[in-house]
Amino acid sequence: MEEVPQGCPGTGSAQAGRGASCQGCPNQRLCASGAGAAPDPAIEEIKEKMKTVKHKILVLSGKGGVGKSTFSAHLAHGLAEDENTQVALLDIDICGPSIPKIMGLEGEQVHQSGSGWSPVFVEDNLGVMSVGFLLSSPDDAVIWRGPKKNGMIKQFLRDVDWGEVDYLIVDTPPGTSDEHLSAVQYLSAAHIDGAVIITTPQEVSLQDVRKEINFCHKVKLPIIGVVENMSVFICPKCKKETQIFPPTTGGAEVMCQDLKIPLLGKVPLDPHIGIQEFCGHHPPKEEHFLSS
Repeated sequence: MEEVPQGCPGTGSAQAGRGASCQGCPNQRLCASGAGAAPDPAIEEIKEKMKTVKHKILVLSGKGGVGKSTFSAHLAHGLAEDENTQVALLDIDICGPSIPKIMGLEGEQVHQSGSGWSPVFVEDNLGVMSVGFLLSSPDDAVIWRGPKKNGMIKQFLRDVDWGEVDYLIVDTPPGTSDEHLSAVQYLSAAHIDGAVIITTPQEVSLQDVRKEINFCHKVKLPIIGVVENMSVFICPKCKKETQIFPPTTGGAEVMCQDLKIPLLGKVPLDPHIGIQEFCGHHPPKEEHFLSS
């Protein structure tokens, strides 16, 4: 896949094919003609593919390390507790895919069938797809620019044979860049139910999460609500609660009040969650969640 030249104005710009950075680009004539600004045909293809998926939920956060993948995995497991509910978990963190490890699927591989890529199944009703399954080693670095990452996400959404699915959970990397724009763009015609945004209580996390909320507003992505992860530490022996990350500005609760967004709940730091995570199964029990 060709790399985008540095300083590329983009196909939707009035300078497409005419800017100084366009000189020498093999797509210069195409962009200048305006044909490059045409809608990606993959959007309609993905819309058709997603007709078998009832609900699509993105798990987002502007901050890294707040527990998006852990939350995504537990949400998928929790929904799949009902044997009559079909759940799919898609990991679009191209450079840091952790879902295979969390779900206990390291070493698994993707298989091609006549109807597309087959997801890796944890249970009969819980399928998983990640770029981690395509790497020869979990230590391999994925050194890709935006266009190649976007192409991978397009393939995941268009070519994976999920079958009839009740919930598609999409685990994303931190930030508001290529992967997020691609997911929203490609799923736009297929209807996204909304985003669950993950944060931790301290202001350094909330600052980036506010940017993520602003991103959702700008791209017209509905926000289901916010989850405050690592809210407190609960000692497994004495059950005393300690704030490891002090909410100096009021934490997610105050932020949600200010921005008029639902606070879905608070999840404590609990050793049981880490143990279950690396066993690759069993969602956290209800007592691991604090009500908001």
